[in-house]
Amino acid sequence: MTDVEPVVIVEELKTSSDHYTIGRLTLNKPKALNALDLEMAGIMLDALQQWQSRKDIVAVVIDAAGEKAFCAGGDIVSMYKSMVEANGQIPQFLETFFKTEYTLDYTIHNYSKPVVVWGSGIVMGGGMGLLCGASHRVVTETSRLAMPEITIGLYPDVGGSYFLPRLPGKSGLFLGLTGGQMNGTDARYVGLADALVASSEKSNLLNSLLEYPWNETDSESLAGSVTTIIDSLKKPDLSPSSNVEPNMPLINSLCAADSVSGVVNAILRADMKEDKWLSRAQSTLAKGSPITMHLVYEQCQKGAEMTLADCFRMEANMSCRCGESGEFQEGVRALLIDKDMSPKWKYKTVEDVPEDVIEHFFSSPWSAQSHPLAAL
Repeated sequence: MTDVEPVVIVEELKTSSDHYTIGRLTLNKPKALNALDLEMAGIMLDALQQWQSRKDIVAVVIDAAGEKAFCAGGDIVSMYKSMVEANGQIPQFLETFFKTEYTLDYTIHNYSKPVVVWGSGIVMGGGMGLLCGASHRVVTETSRLAMPEITIGLYPDVGGSYFLPRLPGKSGLFLGLTGGQMNGTDARYVGLADALVASSEKSNLLNSLLEYPWNETDSESLAGSVTTIIDSLKKPDLSPSSNVEPNMPLINSLCAADSVSGVVNAILRADMKEDKWLSRAQSTLAKGSPITMHLVYEQCQKGAEMTLADCFRMEANMSCRCGESGEFQEGVRALLIDKDMSPKWKYKTVEDVPEDVIEHFFSSPWSAQSHPLAAL
């Protein structure tokens, strides 16, 4: 890959019905597992906003270069540099980044045309933000979905406050706290994917969209046409077995306590030795940030009753507060900068975190009028 290649390939593909066009956005940083940076988010948002009002655009496909990942998260190395420079203040870069990313995610959620996201390979963090709002969320036998922010002292943002509490039972809280990975079958079960198809079917999807006899342009019939096309794609020869569904009774009981410390301690004390997936989730939680544990619990409580726009506004507050707190900076340092895998969290246990510290994360740095997402 040369330096001059675009970080997002923007294409307008003519269909066989001359009057209609498919918009295609391809994340194009495969060596970085297509991690979403500010430039990429800006390009995608601009394209979607331009296509929104065009009668000839019948659907949008969002996919990625390479087989390994759709999008492995946000560009947290750039965020780290801005936090180091801001020295305990909210970095301007973070405010700009989150405003752009969350506006992009919100736009996908509310798009007037079908949006197909090809979520094959790794789909984590910022990748989940792109996938979750799409009208047609496609996963494959290679998909690995997660919100693993517990490991870096952030929290499941990009709309996680909205979608996690709406998953079956307590699965959203469990997945947010443990960074538990979902395969394609899990994603279908919890309702974060609409179709599980073979990873070899991407070109068939694109060809079918281009060859389809488009003639209706109201959003409902367009969506139905896209569903018909996706339903015709080949399924994987071997679909992965679900890890979430068979463990739902246990997940619900572990997350039944009415306090974050009750839930965290129930998960940490449970005997998970018989189950590799559960023991990995438990181990991730054990090493994670105690501040994040509180943020996940609170965002699930609050977000369950909030609109999508209010969830994104709350997350802009939380994310910028994370930028000034030092916990997120330390988590990124340990994982990606020094790679010593030994973050020095501010508090040793979930019980040690003072209530007022968590309250501060939910306080807005802006007035309602000057909030970066006031217009959502």
